[in-house]
Amino acid sequence: MARAGLTAQRLVEAGAELADEAGFDQVTASALARRFDVKVASLYSHIKNTQDLKTRIALLALEELADRGASALAGRAGKDALTAFANVYRDYAREHPGRYTATRFRLDPETAAASAGRRHAEMMRAILRGYDLEEPDRTHAVRLLGSVFHGYVDLEAGGGFSHSAPDSQESWSRAIDALDALLRNWPAA
Repeated sequence: MARAGLTAQRLVEAGAELADEAGFDQVTASALARRFDVKVASLYSHIKNTQDLKTRIALLALEELADRGASALAGRAGKDALTAFANVYRDYAREHPGRYTATRFRLDPETAAASAGRRHAEMMRAILRGYDLEEPDRTHAVRLLGSVFHGYVDLEAGGGFSHSAPDSQESWSRAIDALDALLRNWPAA
């Protein structure tokens, strides 16, 4: 019998909190069982295994990040939209480092297709409409934006920018300025 009060949603939320506190790589069914002071077997009424738990945390994080992105983009276009969306990624990573890592957890193709990850790409494509890019350049630009956002956030989170001037905020602002300039002057094929 499942322990009273445990639900899949409660386990996923606790797993997401654990990810933020200890790191996404530290999230396991056994760590979560310790958190609830239950045996690991008690969790299996609600989740299949650690892979299932991590997948559910990834889906939660993708949804949270997509919701924030949608709110930030409302009524914005061009550089204003680009800046708002980029800041959503950076702010989310700072507030929820483990969940942010979970957004890059490899999902199987079917799960990925049904996830909020598609909303992220759609929002980036919406931003790029303000830059008048056509395919395949729009896809190249989506990949570039994702690479810059994730790369910068990962380097910053790892302390890569904390040992020298200028401040990383200044570099972040300059990177967004550079992306805006590049998108307005996208090179011909």
